[in-house]
Amino acid sequence: MLAFLPCGVSGRAVGARGGSCGAWSRLTAVAGLAIACATTATTCFAADGPGAAPPAEVEMAGYLLVPHEQVPDRYNAGFSLYVAAWPLLGRYPGNRFQTGLFGTWMFAQYDGPKPADLYSDIEGGLGWWRDTRFATETPKFIMGGVARNFSEWANGPGAGKSRDWDKPLGMYGVAQLSPWVLWPPDGLNLRQGTCGQLVGYGYLPLPLVAAKATTAGQPVPTGGNCWTLFLNTGNFKGPVAFFTPFYWSRASLADPALAGMFLDSRPSHPNRALQMETQYVPAVQAVDAGGRTFARVAPTSFPRGPDGRSAVVHRVTAYERAALWDAVERWFAGGPVASGRIDPEAAAVHTFTGGGGSTWRIYPPGTPREKKVGLAWSSFATAEALDPHTYGYRWTRPLVSDTDDGPGPRVTLPEYYRLDTPAEGKPEWVVVPAADVPAETGLTGHRFTRPRAATPEPYTTPDDTGSCWKQPGPVAGPFTVRLGDSSVVTYHWYRFADQPALLNADLTAAEREALQARVEKLHRQWRRDGEYLPPPAIGSLADLDPALIVEPPPGLEVGHVPIVTRQAAGDAPLDDRR
Repeated sequence: MLAFLPCGVSGRAVGARGGSCGAWSRLTAVAGLAIACATTATTCFAADGPGAAPPAEVEMAGYLLVPHEQVPDRYNAGFSLYVAAWPLLGRYPGNRFQTGLFGTWMFAQYDGPKPADLYSDIEGGLGWWRDTRFATETPKFIMGGVARNFSEWANGPGAGKSRDWDKPLGMYGVAQLSPWVLWPPDGLNLRQGTCGQLVGYGYLPLPLVAAKATTAGQPVPTGGNCWTLFLNTGNFKGPVAFFTPFYWSRASLADPALAGMFLDSRPSHPNRALQMETQYVPAVQAVDAGGRTFARVAPTSFPRGPDGRSAVVHRVTAYERAALWDAVERWFAGGPVASGRIDPEAAAVHTFTGGGGSTWRIYPPGTPREKKVGLAWSSFATAEALDPHTYGYRWTRPLVSDTDDGPGPRVTLPEYYRLDTPAEGKPEWVVVPAADVPAETGLTGHRFTRPRAATPEPYTTPDDTGSCWKQPGPVAGPFTVRLGDSSVVTYHWYRFADQPALLNADLTAAEREALQARVEKLHRQWRRDGEYLPPPAIGSLADLDPALIVEPPPGLEVGHVPIVTRQAAGDAPLDDRR
């Protein structure tokens, strides 16, 4: 068994680095016990027996694969889907934790083979990331637009690959569209405690700007696709933000041969991979006296429905241009008002047939891919089509357990595994009960804790009076609001066309004014409780963090948007909220 001791037994810091616990490899003998500190924990462990080592830190990572039937190529004007949101881990384990929940990758559609050396897509969704500064057990949402070969990425208004405004890699790639939703640079928050409810989201192009033959003064074209994020949640529905066409086309300035090859100009590929990508879940590993290897994974859960199964993906849908673009284009040309409702008659819903697999593996850091050993996933999880348009899992009890504390009903996966290496076949981590894990491994006494962390560095925006944030600058603010993740967000109201992203979108003053006029039409007609994405046929909708829902100040209801200018730890005073 393991004893739990503070870092500093008998007044001596054990493996200390800057006042925190150090590496497992640093051992100090104290009272006949081998003492070590975890790199990510705030407690130390004493393993029984002279010279005994505590469990080694390893990790679990991989993909959960979701097969689905393809749809015809003409459904190339975006997609939507509903995915379950839930706390994957019972305790947030620190910034090494990185995993998405179920999501997809939207690539451009080409007339022939995909060009070589050209990775560019939209692959955001729900999850946790290593650069998340204000993380909780509840997932956040990012937009995840990837410019050529990850040279830039854009996660939302003011959020990208870079945190340096002098080198804003993707930070100006997304423009705010909604006058009712704040977008923090750390990601779009859900209501704390969300567990199993569905988040509906998708990207469809809107004809907000016209295609043009030159880009940044060079004879390189930029298309007119404004790929717009639509949400369907319990307390907000409709468009939120869009990728500026210049975000995609600017890669062509360095290589004009790529002109017309990105999402500003190309339609979307209708058939996309659907997976859950996990890059790190904490785990520990140890060897018993007989040389057998055991592992323990941090408690990992899935949402549990009334029938004991887990519905995780619903209504994956691809759209034709007639679903939304055509009606909006006619409206902007002087025709009848487009309601914003995305026409289900111009849509194809992908069908699930069950099946799918897992590449989740447990391994020490630095293990070559071919030596990473997989979990016996199918021993406790069966992937199923819960109905033709819903994908989920049926669980094998008692290998999994039901958890009913905290945010809501969940299925908790097996924690303990033994490495089996058969004479024939591949090695595999097989599930074992806690009672079968030898005490000398120290695994049953290990605790996965949330580490103490320094106060996160705030997100800030340029304060230079000559910057695009100040010229022409906001028309109202600052206002502040405290979010469910305990951060405090400061925001200002900008005239839509004067927001910093659009001042960096290679648009002339005349082009921005034409865009302003179109968005004012949207603001007058498309409300936050309207009907946009086709609704789900199962479950209930998750809510955004209620603090993110704002009302425009009087006189700014049309043609103005809230832009977050700072996000910091929640010790700042709060002013009036608008």
